[in-house]
Amino acid sequence: MQLDYGLKLETTQKLIMTPQLRQAIAILQLPATELAELVEKELLENPVLEADAHESNNEPEIEVESFSSSEQEDNQPEADGWVEYLLNGTQTTAGSQSGCTEMEKQREIADAETVSLQNYLEMQLHFAVLDARHLAIGKYLIGCIDDNGYLCGTTAEAAAQMAVAETVVENVLKLIQTFEPIGVGARSLQECLLLQLEQKEQEYNSKEFALAVAVIREHLDQVALGRYKQIADKQHCSLHEVQQAVDIIRTLDPKPGCAFGGGQPGYIIPDIIVERVNSGYTIHINDSHVPQLSINSYYRQIVREEPGDARKYVEGRINAAVWLIKSIEQRRRTLYNVAEAIIEMQQNFFDHGPKFLRPLTMKKVADQIGVHESTISRATSNKYMATPHGVFGMNTFFTAGIQSAAGEDISASRVKQEIRELIAAENPMQPLSDQSLGDILNSKGIMVSRRTVAKYREEMAIPASSRRKRH
Repeated sequence: MQLDYGLKLETTQKLIMTPQLRQAIAILQLPATELAELVEKELLENPVLEADAHESNNEPEIEVESFSSSEQEDNQPEADGWVEYLLNGTQTTAGSQSGCTEMEKQREIADAETVSLQNYLEMQLHFAVLDARHLAIGKYLIGCIDDNGYLCGTTAEAAAQMAVAETVVENVLKLIQTFEPIGVGARSLQECLLLQLEQKEQEYNSKEFALAVAVIREHLDQVALGRYKQIADKQHCSLHEVQQAVDIIRTLDPKPGCAFGGGQPGYIIPDIIVERVNSGYTIHINDSHVPQLSINSYYRQIVREEPGDARKYVEGRINAAVWLIKSIEQRRRTLYNVAEAIIEMQQNFFDHGPKFLRPLTMKKVADQIGVHESTISRATSNKYMATPHGVFGMNTFFTAGIQSAAGEDISASRVKQEIRELIAAENPMQPLSDQSLGDILNSKGIMVSRRTVAKYREEMAIPASSRRKRH
């Protein structure tokens, strides 16, 4: 065997991820708010970039005509379990409308999120306490309250740290427990719920109130397991009375401090707005708050006139600016195309509502607009679309499905909606089991098994029939 050295030329093709390509991919994936932050950062770092004085969106709107149906076819650790159970009945629906009271409640929560819980409690402490020693103890105790509103540590530890009698600390803690939000400063879940229940004593008769207090003190673990009969036997009352007591407990907040935070409240800003216009839809890319970029004419003159290193530096900055502007424009065009394809393929959803959402894959949309499936994934990631039926995450339109008896594809969202409506209309004395729900859906031509019904029900956080039953 003979070995020798030699040189030869070969031509090969390789896919190289250049920094510019990485930037374009990152920009496509950014939601509108983060894109605005990126543009502001680039304006500070790249001297050749400037924001237009009159920022306007000159991109023409894309109007999607209506399609007929035939065309469409092509931290309290021990409280975690109880908290989950107590909050089990709380559900929200996308696009639902609320009254004035609900709007006021949301506004209060938004206001609360702009101030920390500790600052809010200290403000109330200064109004309630004049004695300097008590004020110092109160500030120490407030500093020991966690984000959920619970007191970490014991009053004995606080008394030793502050070098005062424990009874003094207990008195200051009782004062703090009268502050808003009610239930703050509790040392356990039971104490937190009892503090809130005491404020509502006048809303219930003495028997209901006494039973609710007894259930909180002695039977929270049985409540979490749904063992109402055991509670009824021990309290010598009926199952109906136990359920009424549990209903009262569910109106209480197991984490009263969670409504507060140190930052600004978060809002969903839709990246795409779809409006109904006559028989079609108009698509708007909601990037009006993103500055419109251009290149400063002064630096263009430098490139033409100045030689040497200055010109080389400015050329590099201009190339980076041009690529950024092109990447942002490509993002807008891609979002247009994706939204247009979604409207065409989910026409029934936009015409009639979420119940008519059809199964759809990202690959199908990618084939429709001629891009790779990963591009669709990046274009829809962490983005929202405002539709005539509410604001939805872009990924909502991509859902798995099942087949009906007639061979029609039915989305999982529609099946869940059917299950939700059946449970809402059921007799609470005789709730529908998963098997019964499956049989009803099968009779409607939606072929699902009992296991599938149970899976969708659990995804919607709806309790089993045994826990929904009323006595």
